[in-house]
Amino acid sequence: MKNVKDQVFEALLKVNENTSDLYPANWAKLPAVQCVEEENKVYERTDNKEDKAYVRYRIDIWNGGSTSEIAQKVDEAVSALGLVRTSCADVPDPSGLRHKQLRYEGIIDMYSDVVYWNG
Repeated sequence: MKNVKDQVFEALLKVNENTSDLYPANWAKLPAVQCVEEENKVYERTDNKEDKAYVRYRIDIWNGGSTSEIAQKVDEAVSALGLVRTSCADVPDPSGLRHKQLRYEGIIDMYSDVVYWNG
């Protein structure tokens, strides 16, 4: 297993300082961004060693108005890491805030730290 969550989180902080890996605590300062690692598992193993790992991240964005501008910035930042956006959807939110959910996936080479998509 290889942890790239720190790199994803750092990239998101450059886009929006109200970013957390927990449910947003500061609703007074929007937009709010949450990043969750949904999966990190062995993708390829040879000689009983993990050669490649598969990762999937979910990124939620809440805003009082449109989420499009921040979503584009998030997409640029996360895609620059080598992860590929596999979905993007508006999510109904009973709070009245706009809520967008993005998912990213990638394959990590355990020996070179290269992230690439093999989809």
